[in-house]
Amino acid sequence: MTGTAAIEAAALGKRFGRRGGWALRDCAFRLPAGRVCAVVGPNGAGKSTLLALAAGLLAPSEGEISVLGGRPGAARERVSYVAQDKPLYPQLTVAETLRMGADLNTDRWDASVAERVVADGDLNPKSGIRALSGGQRTRVALALALAKRPDLLLLDEPMADLDPLARHEMMGLLMAQAAESGTTIVMSSHVLAELEDSCDHLLLIDGGQVRIAGEIDELLAAHRRVSAPADTVLDAHTVVESRTTGRQLTALIRPLAPLAADWQTGTPTLEELVLSYLRNPQAPTTKTPETVA
Repeated sequence: MTGTAAIEAAALGKRFGRRGGWALRDCAFRLPAGRVCAVVGPNGAGKSTLLALAAGLLAPSEGEISVLGGRPGAARERVSYVAQDKPLYPQLTVAETLRMGADLNTDRWDASVAERVVADGDLNPKSGIRALSGGQRTRVALALALAKRPDLLLLDEPMADLDPLARHEMMGLLMAQAAESGTTIVMSSHVLAELEDSCDHLLLIDGGQVRIAGEIDELLAAHRRVSAPADTVLDAHTVVESRTTGRQLTALIRPLAPLAADWQTGTPTLEELVLSYLRNPQAPTTKTPETVA
């Protein structure tokens, strides 16, 4: 495995217990550094497991995963991870939590970042963590993660507890961090429309396997949404999804030949692309060249 990717996996699998099912199986992908990557998929698909493996909190059952060119955990000071439940010490105040973060990350800590994230949420530094709302705890967790100035930021459903305005503000903060510091951000989420506006890379996981991996613009450009007469034959193309209603056939395809002039065609949205693959587990895996591990 090479050391030029933020995350690289080959034949990666994770099984819980000797008789347990596989949360991930035979996953292979390569995430170039400097990307903002959306990890999407249904509940139980393996998204959280993948992020925990990248954070070094779990060990693979098979295969390999490399983070920032080395073994997960070896570059822990360069990686920030925010878990879905945002674990914080409830007995501490906000200020004490930030001081703890500074004490644990003396070489990379940027107190101004942490203080700004907290202040923008109108949080009282003297407030106890146990008294905060879910959204407020999320803001404190993100303050800790961002103040570490990580090269790789792993976020598991980071915006789930935030209201729409706070989600927009925090997404702007994350994008500014990526632009300013070149941080690679890997973020799982169910809000596809939000991701399409903010992320440039996609990793779709379904049934513990990678279904789509690549730059979002390239993936969308490689697919076409088509409408054609019901008797149209699509054998010359890779069909992700198709259905016939009356005299009309609609399909999402990866064109492998010129399209007929009388077809109505368009570029799918990210949501259309993802849902088409999820509705059709038999559709072939799609990866752009730079993501092939």
